[in-house]
Amino acid sequence: MTQNLYITMENVKKSFNGVPVLKNVNLQIEKGEIHALLGENGAGKSTLMNILGGVHQPDSGSIYINEKEVKMTNPRISQEQGISFIHQELNMVSDLKVYENMYLGSELRNKVGFLKVEEMCRQTHEILARLGVDIDPKEYVRNLATSYKQLIEISKALLHKSTVIIMDEPTTSLAEHEVNRLFELMKNLKKSGISIIYISHKLKEIKEVCDRYTVLRDGEMIKSGNVEQEDLDTITKLMVGKSISQNRFVHEHSFGPVMLEVNNLTSLGLFKNIHFKVKKGEIVGFTGLAGDGRTELFESLFGYRKKYTGEIKINDQLIKIDHPRKAVEAGIGLVPKDRKENAIIKDLSVIHNMSLSSIGNFEKSGFIQDNIERDKFQYYKELLNIKVHNPSITIDKLSGGNQQKVIIAKWLEVGADILIFDNPTQGIDVGAKQEIYQQIVALAEQGKSVIILSSEAPEVMRICHTINVMYQGEITARFKGEEATEEEIMHYATGSKREAAKIG
Repeated sequence: MTQNLYITMENVKKSFNGVPVLKNVNLQIEKGEIHALLGENGAGKSTLMNILGGVHQPDSGSIYINEKEVKMTNPRISQEQGISFIHQELNMVSDLKVYENMYLGSELRNKVGFLKVEEMCRQTHEILARLGVDIDPKEYVRNLATSYKQLIEISKALLHKSTVIIMDEPTTSLAEHEVNRLFELMKNLKKSGISIIYISHKLKEIKEVCDRYTVLRDGEMIKSGNVEQEDLDTITKLMVGKSISQNRFVHEHSFGPVMLEVNNLTSLGLFKNIHFKVKKGEIVGFTGLAGDGRTELFESLFGYRKKYTGEIKINDQLIKIDHPRKAVEAGIGLVPKDRKENAIIKDLSVIHNMSLSSIGNFEKSGFIQDNIERDKFQYYKELLNIKVHNPSITIDKLSGGNQQKVIIAKWLEVGADILIFDNPTQGIDVGAKQEIYQQIVALAEQGKSVIILSSEAPEVMRICHTINVMYQGEITARFKGEEATEEEIMHYATGSKREAAKIG
């Protein structure tokens, strides 16, 4: 046993409704290390961390901090032990100000009980400055971008002088420069003796910033080791139990007629002079860096943003889309990048999330026909391999990959012929990514026109027939999928190369 050992979890077991989720799991965290906790969705990572964070109680097993056993009976005890948990589902109160969120439950007060607002604001500003973030502490959280909310959560952990910080997919909504800043901060925290448990599906990040790793699969601890001694293929195989091919998913096939044509689409300050076509059965990708305008472009195409000029043609018919309803009527479906905020109703059942946008398909004489709805969900469950034992449970109980499949089922039931996926595998594990890719390719082969927006160049290279690169609201390059290289895409995504004149 290492002398630097700080946290030990021994033989942890946990079941929910008789279904074992953790089976004699062991985890060792050293003082001042960045430890990667890896595994597919459903492997047990979140449950294990919720036990360490005092959210769940283990059925059996022990937790030791500095070789002393601790019972984490509630989150408060975990916090008192110096453990902070930055959840993937951000725990921010939108109607409170930044400093109020930072000090929620641990407010500073003077001798007579009044809040020391200016002192809390000063300390909030200092801690945010360590992350290079300039936010007014008195700004309401609801007015902030998701990336800033993520950085506030991290700052909150620093505020409470945590000795262990659990980060669950912390870079999901961060731009590249924010990710680099976060990694520098993590390395500085490590030097000061703080331990970080890092959960991520982005294996390149793991190689860049983590010291050791532990892999869980199906609720069991598969292996621990040093990150530098393993390659990405080996780690992937440990996670999913098999090798994952990195070859292209799509193969060239004959496309049908042009389904969507965009000419000179412009929205002041967001994007300009956008031209592209998507044919029936084609998968067209858009990639670039954060702030390149691709999300705003397709929000406009879906009618969410109304101020734009230029032409949109669907089936060679000129159409003005100024409301999402018109987009849906025109056969467009959008799977947004923030599915939890914009694509699902988390308190609604899985089956109702599937049928909500096409409720008329299941209605007769003003009543919903439950049997028809169930039969149709069963059809999509088998078609898309949706893993859910009971479609009546709320959708927030599903993994990210299965939530994404329910959203796809929703648009298939609506009858959308043009499907837009904005970062379709964001926060989804490597095994589930393969399934999503397979479904996207299958949709194209069935004649759907598919548009993929992704910050990850390797993703569009694997699943797109055509790749558009955007920089500062313009398309700066267009490649055939098999001809693109990650290096070449990055040249155009950073603005160091431009060939807009060739693709207008």
